[in-house]
Amino acid sequence: MLTKHFRYAIYLFVFICASSAIAQSSVAFFRAVHVDDAGTVQRLLDQGFDPNTVDEKGQVGLYLAFRDESPKTVAALLAHPQTRIDAVNQADETPLLMAALRGQIEGARQLLALGAALNRPGWTPLHYAASGPAHRMVALLLERGALVDAPSPNRTTPLMMAARYGPEDAVDLLLARGASLGARNDAGLGPVDFAELAGRESLAARLRSAAR
Repeated sequence: MLTKHFRYAIYLFVFICASSAIAQSSVAFFRAVHVDDAGTVQRLLDQGFDPNTVDEKGQVGLYLAFRDESPKTVAALLAHPQTRIDAVNQADETPLLMAALRGQIEGARQLLALGAALNRPGWTPLHYAASGPAHRMVALLLERGALVDAPSPNRTTPLMMAARYGPEDAVDLLLARGASLGARNDAGLGPVDFAELAGRESLAARLRSAAR
């Protein structure tokens, strides 16, 4: 019995030490992602750290690297063969959605080249791009085959998002690709309504005129 207890004590000690080491590595990893310390990220990956580890809020490093605009860290994570490029967080968001929202064109290109989902159920990268600052991101996603009238879970379209949050150049790009001005979401709102909610009266008037 003594031997059995002794072995259990050793196992417990090793387990506690390993758990502590993993926790410390996780803290170091996410700190490095935040400040774009790609050297530390690469060192931890080389030591066997799982690139798909999530933080206390359920976010993976690749998503956070795009959110925090850490391009060197993005490159290190994309180069790792085990990185899941379409890993989702608790809000069902992927790294490509965050890249689209932030207008990070090169990162989005790399994700798409690796097969990141463009037309997916729920909110799509085009929805996020349409509400972001870069109309060039909208152009890129449309060129790659994004569905111009992709419906969100509440049937909001990218054009509606652009009408409320995005630059007018993004609105024009979507209209040029045939985005529907007559679409309505579950609340009964269309692109004109979204522009009006944002106080964009001139845009609302232009959309209203185009819908006639």
